[in-house]
Amino acid sequence: MKATRLINILCLAASISVVSSCKKDFLDVVPTDRLSDAAITGDSTTFEAYVVNRYLGVRLTNKEAEGTLPGFGRGFEYAMWSSLTDESIYNNDDNTWLVQKGELSPDNVGIAGTFWGRSYRGIRECNFALANVDKVNMSDAHRKWLIAELKFIRAFRYHDLIRNYGGVPLLGDKVYQLGEDFADPSLFERKSITECINYVVAELNAAAAGLPATNSGAWLKGRATKGAALALKSRLLLYAASPLYNAGTWQAAADAAKAVMDLNQYGISSDYQNMFISSNANNEVIFARYYTVGARHVPMEIANGPNGYDGWGGNLPLQNMVDAYEMNNGKVITDPTSGYNAQDPYKNRDPRFYATILHDGAQYRGRAVETFVPGGRDSKDGPSNWNTSKTGYYLRKFVDESMPINNPWNIAGLQPWIYFRYAEILLNYAEAVNEVHGPDVVPAGSTLSARTAINQIRSRASVNMPGLLPGLTKEQMREAIRRERRVELAFEEHRFYDVRRWKIADQTENMPAQGITITKSGNTLSYQTKIALEGRKFEEKHYWLPIPRAEIQASGNKLVQNKDYSN
Repeated sequence: MKATRLINILCLAASISVVSSCKKDFLDVVPTDRLSDAAITGDSTTFEAYVVNRYLGVRLTNKEAEGTLPGFGRGFEYAMWSSLTDESIYNNDDNTWLVQKGELSPDNVGIAGTFWGRSYRGIRECNFALANVDKVNMSDAHRKWLIAELKFIRAFRYHDLIRNYGGVPLLGDKVYQLGEDFADPSLFERKSITECINYVVAELNAAAAGLPATNSGAWLKGRATKGAALALKSRLLLYAASPLYNAGTWQAAADAAKAVMDLNQYGISSDYQNMFISSNANNEVIFARYYTVGARHVPMEIANGPNGYDGWGGNLPLQNMVDAYEMNNGKVITDPTSGYNAQDPYKNRDPRFYATILHDGAQYRGRAVETFVPGGRDSKDGPSNWNTSKTGYYLRKFVDESMPINNPWNIAGLQPWIYFRYAEILLNYAEAVNEVHGPDVVPAGSTLSARTAINQIRSRASVNMPGLLPGLTKEQMREAIRRERRVELAFEEHRFYDVRRWKIADQTENMPAQGITITKSGNTLSYQTKIALEGRKFEEKHYWLPIPRAEIQASGNKLVQNKDYSN
């Protein structure tokens, strides 16, 4: 197969919609923007293009996927998933504030309402391909690879369903056709979380066995590998062992993380900030989505830039997040010996803070950011003041300063969105091993304790934070690991799920959404915390999302809603 032919057909395949067998009548015509089943299975290149495009999904909400179809999760969007957590708020709401304020309902799930429909559509599309792959003329080796790839994609969709809703219906390999009688109640039977996880883990084991160790060649970039399948398995088994799920063991989670580590294929990048900007090869990245000019995502530079640069504010880091960063001596800011000065709060912090958050005084695009009042160029006294940060901070992570803020269309927006990277695997390993053995025990067959795994992350060249010291208790190490996940993985769609699986969201998500007001008088700055978004609220039922009412109704009310949400 020629790579160029596959690339050329992707534009068409991105809009493929399988034409199912229905009753014939005068309206039964084949739309010109779709391919028939026979066309997809009749040509190996077209079929492979169909498989590749299952990494993408359909647009289901307004302002979704600027320039390209959505992938897994939300990735680069205007309102990011971080803005449903204590990491950030979205400046212009875009249906995020109702989640922050605990106003979720089956009738109104805001930006959190797309997972059910998109995931099951993706699962059905994978099932169609798996049911028809034997009809396609290709080598057995290539067929085996595509089957493994489809199993990975389907597993990722199920993982998104499980971590948002809990136990869900498992469709197996069934391909449900348009117009088919859906009277079979098993179609809507929600399996237990344990059953769901066991099913997806088995799928990932099969996928890992058939996927390549690496993807060489530009046309394979961004497609699943064995490492991607094992990384997803590691994440899912970590979730399974966590208190909310109670559907697995910490030992299984530790073993799954170690399986990725034992590939000896991945490591810790030396440059924390550039890792999220450059699409060049980086052995910390396990699986990512890549973009090109003409297939760009939301330009992060204008969407999240300070108003003084004519940016739109976007996803605004909260003071809650800022306070999570340690001092560069490794001490938390609440430690009276840390050296933290509340009237000089941005001095001597963890270097990841400077790579992630723009604060007053930060050097950015040739000048210092000015969020102070009166007169700060990036405050309400500056230009485009309707885009002024409500928190006093702006997002720096993922932002490429070499790209323009003004008129970025078809130029900016080339950063990769990283789904899995090696630091997450080390964090998974450390958490699981600490729960089984404690901080300093090196498990049989391994070379790392929980503590030394964390220290690999903290010692990356551009960060160089002091390592965690021996002698911590299991409980102290648990808190250190949770803080490390919060800082290392900030804004990467982990915090929402972490605080829920740990069952601490009733604490973290009921904390006020705080920002900072900085007042300048002469050459003196004073700092005062403020409430950036009123009414933040989390209830027990919010540990899972509600299934949208439309999905319940479409099932003939056979689907059972999550607890404490009314149907």
